[in-house]
Amino acid sequence: MIGIDLIKTSRMRGLIERFGEKALKRFLSSSEIELVKNYKTASGFWAAKEACAKALGVGIGLECSFKDMIIYKTANGAPKLKVSDKLLKRFSILNISLSITHDGDYAIAVVAIESTATDKIK
Repeated sequence: MIGIDLIKTSRMRGLIERFGEKALKRFLSSSEIELVKNYKTASGFWAAKEACAKALGVGIGLECSFKDMIIYKTANGAPKLKVSDKLLKRFSILNISLSITHDGDYAIAVVAIESTATDKIK
């Protein structure tokens, strides 16, 4: 399963300017907020969580909240995504891959999820 999301970074800049850290707390954990260097990083994290929810086919909502997904970094600085036990079980997730990139005024994230779940095609 693959999900992708794109965000114009000025949207995140506006949220942070208006609401400060409170804006970040709506979709990030305290450990994720520590990784945020600026509004562009925050934009990439937003896109990553949206892409993950899209890969799962449910979007952000009751089945998958922002807090069900945690972004962290490897020793080399590569972004990784960990999901809650609830999501692991519900979607039979085996592995998750994440890529985040920034270009100009945009941040883009792609999430690929390997799962044992099979969808029935009708």
